[in-house]
Amino acid sequence: MPGFKRIQRGLRAIFGLARPDDDWVQGWLLEEEYALFEKLDPRDREHSVLVAKELLRRYPEAPAAVVRAALLHDVGKTVRPYRAMERILTALFEPYLPALPPEPPLPGWRGAVQVRLHHERYGRSMITDPEVKRALAEPPWKDRIQAIDDEY
Repeated sequence: MPGFKRIQRGLRAIFGLARPDDDWVQGWLLEEEYALFEKLDPRDREHSVLVAKELLRRYPEAPAAVVRAALLHDVGKTVRPYRAMERILTALFEPYLPALPPEPPLPGWRGAVQVRLHHERYGRSMITDPEVKRALAEPPWKDRIQAIDDEY
């Protein structure tokens, strides 16, 4: 089912149907973090807002750094253009993707595979706040954000 949801999100991006709540996000992110968030395509921004809001619904005690982590969990996808069709194909064929290293950046289809496989790592390297990085890298918040991400 997660592959189907990814395909749906990809199609929403292709047809310009995503409607992210950027105003809500500005109330959470620091200026430099919002600059990263703005680099995401509208579909990823919409998805990140859904993940963060669901995180708050399930865990109202979540620290602000964790909410910020949920909003930024996909920023690593901005390291290169990651087109909707690449997203759909890498989601469909995820079990069969070659195990490519995160570096050096590769061109074409192999670069799209790198983004799919390593966007979490890329994103953590882009974020400067150690608490936000920790929330994306260590349990229990990493696992909670990932579980919600898989649902949305």
